[in-house]
Amino acid sequence: MLMVRAIIRPEKVGVVMTELAEAGFPAITKMDVFGRGKQRGIRVDDFYYDEIPKEMLLIFCSDEDKDTLVKIILRTARTGDGNYGDGRVFISPVEEAYTVSTGKAGL
Repeated sequence: MLMVRAIIRPEKVGVVMTELAEAGFPAITKMDVFGRGKQRGIRVDDFYYDEIPKEMLLIFCSDEDKDTLVKIILRTARTGDGNYGDGRVFISPVEEAYTVSTGKAGL
């Protein structure tokens, strides 16, 4: 089992979540986050913004579904030909997971 964390532009969240649901990945946790990546913030006139709003999506999947899931995120979260600030995708192993209501292990 894997945890996929996608940090993407807020305006791309709707299309990413729709595409994931249509592909069979309806279970998503979404959080508002702030930070900066390689672009190190944005300068607009005399103002410098070093904490840029993003959305973080958490999706859990089987090892076999990882490539499909990541391809959907990369395709739908990208702006134009790809720009700094489009986001990042991180993949981590999950050793165990349990459903609270049933106590059952697994996805």
